Amino acid sequence: MPMGHTTTAEAGSGGLTATEHRLANGLRVVLSEDHLTPVAAVCLWYDVGSRHEVKGRTGLAHLFEHLMFQGSGQVKGNGHFELVQGAGGSLNGTTSFERTNYFETMPAHQLELALWLEADRMGSLLTALDDESMENQRDVVKNERRQRYDNVPYGTAFEKLTALAYPDGHPYHHTPIGSMADLDAATLEDARQFFRTYYAPGNAVLSVVGDIDPAQTLAWVEKYFGSIAAHDGKPAPRDGSLPEVLGEEKREVVVEEVPARALMAAYRLPHDGTRGSDAADLALTVLGGGESSRLYNRLVRRDRTAVAAGFGMLRLAGAPSLGWLDVKTSGDVEVPVIEAAIDEELARFAAEGPTPEEMERAQAQLEREWLDRLGTVAGRADELCRFAVLFGDPQLALTAVNRVLDVTAEEVQEVAKARLRPDNRAVLVYEPLSAESAEHTDDPGLPENPESEATVEAGADRADRNDNEETGK
Repeated sequence: MPMGHTTTAEAGSGGLTATEHRLANGLRVVLSEDHLTPVAAVCLWYDVGSRHEVKGRTGLAHLFEHLMFQGSGQVKGNGHFELVQGAGGSLNGTTSFERTNYFETMPAHQLELALWLEADRMGSLLTALDDESMENQRDVVKNERRQRYDNVPYGTAFEKLTALAYPDGHPYHHTPIGSMADLDAATLEDARQFFRTYYAPGNAVLSVVGDIDPAQTLAWVEKYFGSIAAHDGKPAPRDGSLPEVLGEEKREVVVEEVPARALMAAYRLPHDGTRGSDAADLALTVLGGGESSRLYNRLVRRDRTAVAAGFGMLRLAGAPSLGWLDVKTSGDVEVPVIEAAIDEELARFAAEGPTPEEMERAQAQLEREWLDRLGTVAGRADELCRFAVLFGDPQLALTAVNRVLDVTAEEVQEVAKARLRPDNRAVLVYEPLSAESAEHTDDPGLPENPESEATVEAGADRADRNDNEETGK
């Protein structure tokens, strides 16, 4: 039986608890009981993402995630989908800069099936990986890039801003989707070596949350994962550290067939997991988090120069996070008019800070978002894995809300003054090709999370945006 320890509910955890265990082969296991509904969520995070890729092989982490749904030693073809959905469950997988994850939500009595499936592909995927599956999924990912990036308005915005915000050669310079040329260049041996390097028990965290019997769940985990051989040899990710500010504005003008002029910008912000990142999140929420925010009220309601205005945060642990500004103009309004108003609002916020009412509203908004994630078995399983992989301690997920509520208005003002300034931003300006294309159409607004990941969709050779990632099948 694996070794482990049990934790009690910490102050501020809302009564939620988690137990941690480690198998002899290095696999970390986190369990959290929740008997409210008869379901169980299984989440498996591998500590590998696009930041681990090398030049000439971008997109390999995402491509490989697709390959993980192409069959394994005892599960052929589309069998993973068929077995989970046939048992009444749902499943998916995503890839980001910093991790790749796979997850199922099952009726509680079908938990053993999900664990067996995940263990089978962790332990035996190489026996099923061949040229046919490689070519099939290469085409799927290339088609996904066309559908979600190259052939939609503003589709490559995040890719362009990332390249501006992180210098050439930096591990975050490219996004998880990868380039067409690199996708074409990837070989079957590249994929096999990728699996051998990163898909090891010691490079993964498994969380199981829901209506579970912990002792029985651990017995199943030991039964199916315990025999998978441990192996090491994963290279350390390249250093992602950078100066806190860019030092100068980076700007690119894009002339494309888009429905409206747009101003987008990315600001370097504190690393995820720090008090500064929580303060920055609150600052962006006050400034651009929804229709009660300062920028929305100024640009959309008062000035009527924009049809959409949002400011969100892409949290990153291994590099500076990004503040993601997205504004679409109204009618024939020119971008400089919008930009002047934004700079005025940011300068005023840096000088005055948030009001007590704005702080209360922003903290309540982030608290609700955190509680929404922790309130579902799937969301809690994902957060437990996230904090275990990125910060070494899954228990931090249960008290994250408290850390946001503990941030002061002075800290929010300070991070805005230090980071939300013209010499710390990459700017993308979209200009329509023709006057006709500048006529306003319904605006898609900010992506739910601009991390540009994708999700696996059963029964279809494509992947669509889900929350914030690139995916597989």
